[in-house]
Amino acid sequence: METKNFFMAFFVITTLVSSAYPSLGQEDVDDELLINPGHEFDTFMNTESPASRDYDNNILKNISPKYKHYLETYVCKMAPIAKCVIDVIKEILTNEPGSRECCLEVVRAGKECYMEINKFMFRLYKLKRFSSKVSFKINDVWNRCSAEVESPSSSHYGTIKLS
Repeated sequence: METKNFFMAFFVITTLVSSAYPSLGQEDVDDELLINPGHEFDTFMNTESPASRDYDNNILKNISPKYKHYLETYVCKMAPIAKCVIDVIKEILTNEPGSRECCLEVVRAGKECYMEINKFMFRLYKLKRFSSKVSFKINDVWNRCSAEVESPSSSHYGTIKLS
C-alpha cells in the first residue's frame, strides 16, 4: 500500500512539474522570427507580382458590401497612420517593437479596429502564409501598445484623449 501511495504522489508531482515547465526542447512559436528584419523585410513588403495583385483584387471583389463598409470605416480611422500599419506588421513578423507614436495611434483607433485590420491584412496574398502563425503575436502587439500608452511613464500623452 505504501508503494502505491509513493507512486501516486510521484505521478502527481511529475504531472504538475511537467505542466508548469514545458519541455525545453520545444521551440517557442511566439519568439520565432517569421521574416528577418532589415533588408529582407523591406524587400518582402516592396515586391508585388501581377498574380498577387490579382489575388488581392479578387478578395476585395468577393467580400460582402456590409463587410467592405465595415472595413472602410476602420481603414478611415487608421488612414492617417498608414506607416503605423506597416510598423505593426513589421513587429508581428520580425519581433521589432514599433514606435510609441504608432502605439498611441493604434490604441486610439481601438482594439476592434486593430484586430479587423490585421485579420484582413493577413488574408492578402503576401501575408496569408503567416496567418496561422500570427494570431498570438497580433494580440501581443495590442497588449504591448495598450500597456505602453496607458502606463504612467507615458505622461506626455496624458493630455491626449483616447477614444
